[in-house]
Amino acid sequence: MSTPTQDRTRRDGDRARSLDVDWEAAGRWAGRLTDPGPTGTRDELRAVVDSLHAAARRALPVAVRSSGLEGPLAASGGTDRRAQVLVVDRPGWTRAAARSFGLMVGDGRPGHGVPVPATAEAAAMLALLAGRVLGQYDPFTERLLLVAPNVMHVERALSATAEDFRLWVCVHEQTHALQFAAAPWLRDHLSREVGALVEELTRSPGQDLRAMVEGVARAVRPGGLRPDWSLLDLALDEAQSARVERLTAVMSLLEGHADVAMDRVGARDIPSRRRLRARMEARRRRARGVDRLLRRLLGMDAKLAQYRTGAAFVRGVRRAGGRGALDAVWTGPDALPTPLELADPRAWVRRVHG
Repeated sequence: MSTPTQDRTRRDGDRARSLDVDWEAAGRWAGRLTDPGPTGTRDELRAVVDSLHAAARRALPVAVRSSGLEGPLAASGGTDRRAQVLVVDRPGWTRAAARSFGLMVGDGRPGHGVPVPATAEAAAMLALLAGRVLGQYDPFTERLLLVAPNVMHVERALSATAEDFRLWVCVHEQTHALQFAAAPWLRDHLSREVGALVEELTRSPGQDLRAMVEGVARAVRPGGLRPDWSLLDLALDEAQSARVERLTAVMSLLEGHADVAMDRVGARDIPSRRRLRARMEARRRRARGVDRLLRRLLGMDAKLAQYRTGAAFVRGVRRAGGRGALDAVWTGPDALPTPLELADPRAWVRRVHG
């Protein structure tokens, strides 16, 4: 008969293994699960790939101007850094994203010791996300990924001018690349925070299945949980939630700043930029039914909230402290906004600038 201590050790070990994922396999499996999306002839697809590469090249100097990162880039020595641009299909994105996740959490060990269920769950998540990501900057490999079928799908749904939309998307992603060039410490900071959260989760007994199901039921019915709720909220204790809030504040800064950069691009570069913003926001609001549920389960509503909250913070800092006030945020972890400061830009300006 086992002792209580042995039982607890066994449960903790089971919990740790449940979070252990073979990310290489997850990326491959996800690629097989995901729908390929819009397709075309070989010449049409080659033209899309060439167009996206051209948009990414053109977007870089535009992003430098519209992001306001000239000073921080010069201070960090990152002015000449360039992200490698890759135009990928959905399976290509799942493989790249899986690799990035593995690098971020310090995991990704292929081999026979990794449980299949955890890897399959990760693959399912990646497959669902694969149809929703337009582009992504990966700070761990310094690569900028543009997902061609998703760009094609959304620009058609918005009835957008292809040249304008592709440049608009590329400005957002190039701004992310510039953020990490201006703040070389940021990649390791995020990796440490995410790694610490994963370690805490492996030590947590977790919730039982019934509580998780009841939480989902509350979230999806009218009057349920907050609009930016995601499935992750059901698995965290108070301390873990606080860590997630700190990570969310950082991601909100990055996403909001990139969104502001998109909107600051001049009409000479993107004539339809205001129409693109209006149509994109309308599309985000129209999600209903199963798509709405999937967005909640995957945390996509929380992601959209990051854009809005982060953009409001960036604009608020510039109003309160002047055009260059935000430059300080790229100097080190202590200058990052706290969750409370994210909603109160003046408080961040007072703390950082005195």
